[in-house]
Amino acid sequence: MIKNKRSQVIELLQIICAVIWCLLSAGIIFGFAAFKQVLINEGVYSESCQTNETRYSEVQTIIPCTAQDLKLNTMFTVSAAITNVLALPVGWVLDIYGPKVSGIIGSSIIYFGAFNFIMAESLIGEYYDPYLIGFLMLAVGGPFVFISSFHLSNIFPARGGMIMALITGSFDSSSALFLIYKVIYEKSDNKLSLQRFFSYYLIVPTFIIVAQIFIMPKHSYQSLPKESYTSASNLNSCDTESTPLISNYTDAATSYSEQQSTRTPRRRSSSVTIMAEARQHLLNYDIFEEMHERNVKEQILSPWFYLMLFFAAICMLRINYFIATIRSQVEYLLGDETTSIELNNLFDFLLPIGGVVAVPIIGHILDNIELSNIIKILSGLSIIIGGLGIVPNSYACALIEIVLFVMYRPFYYTVVSDYTSKIFGFTTFGTVYGLLTLTCGVFNMLQRRLDIITHTTFKMNPLPVNIILLATTIITSSALIIFMTSRNKKIA
Repeated sequence: MIKNKRSQVIELLQIICAVIWCLLSAGIIFGFAAFKQVLINEGVYSESCQTNETRYSEVQTIIPCTAQDLKLNTMFTVSAAITNVLALPVGWVLDIYGPKVSGIIGSSIIYFGAFNFIMAESLIGEYYDPYLIGFLMLAVGGPFVFISSFHLSNIFPARGGMIMALITGSFDSSSALFLIYKVIYEKSDNKLSLQRFFSYYLIVPTFIIVAQIFIMPKHSYQSLPKESYTSASNLNSCDTESTPLISNYTDAATSYSEQQSTRTPRRRSSSVTIMAEARQHLLNYDIFEEMHERNVKEQILSPWFYLMLFFAAICMLRINYFIATIRSQVEYLLGDETTSIELNNLFDFLLPIGGVVAVPIIGHILDNIELSNIIKILSGLSIIIGGLGIVPNSYACALIEIVLFVMYRPFYYTVVSDYTSKIFGFTTFGTVYGLLTLTCGVFNMLQRRLDIITHTTFKMNPLPVNIILLATTIITSSALIIFMTSRNKKIA
């Protein structure tokens, strides 16, 4: 019993550590909207502007010239794309070497990124851009420490959705780091320079390395094996006899318990917990059984993969494009610079909070709603947010769009990872999820082209691009929903 309690304490500590480092490093680059103003105030890329191009807003905020603005946006675009492109090699490292090695690699890369900002003034040159490289390294390190945490949802499978939502919510809320930095920077009259901030930030990768060495498991926790599902296949039948039902639960629990005892890392659970976890998996298993049993090649060539890929790629492009251009979009649609700044500041504040608030909601949805219906909810939100983005002269629509977006973003990332784990299983999760995210990242490089077109061809008018993105969202989401509905009908 003492060993059992000690094991549970360690498992909870592992989850807590993962949440902490995801909160401080997993997706901090997505706080770019707040970080961008600090970079502007620090004069990053100001040499790209002519002397007479520097101007101030009505609230004395420095407004970047077009060249500087595009260069700063490119910094985010490339980093956001690389974050996703690196998901595949991260997946390979995770599948082959385990989460501990993946986490240590990630923290080392984050160290390198921070040092680039600390030493920027001495490193900058014609052929080396420490700001771009530093931000890029922060983006690269994020997936290593984030994706390697997903397996922790298998510690308590009956609450796997909630744990996944907690980890993903921490990733989403990590954008708050740069918001907090911006607030402190402004309150201190710009005294907390980039060099000082990132000197303090070195504490984060140090914590990750220490936690990986002394607390985190060497191998991934595994999901419920197939034999356990088979042992309890009668759980979903219409049998109303209490004795056979209890017997089936017991058989499933026994099978699950025996197989869990042979896995590394080990963990012991009560029979009640085991039966609850077995039942949770059985509620979803029949729909996904065919994909769990196939190899990686068969999985990625199936409609389950490429239809989700099409939908996820469009959603990710829209998300990152909105983050990078929210202020200019709102300013054009509302025709008011002051209001656009106010809404941009509100967005900076709500973006990380949305990840925190959304965690229990997302966890409840993932643990209690069928996957096909979850995809319908995600699609509906995507379309609604896209529709709000093409309504001009409406403060209410702009405000609602921001509020929905900050809740939608963590929901999107959690659903994609949850979909991948449920459809394809954790045996090939790293590779399949990595390939999906990598492809989305490559596609996300279109963001720079969209930004340039909006600045030049459309004269800052975001409507044409937003309409195109909305239309493709409707098409790709409809295709995925139709396929999943047809598969459910065939299985039924």
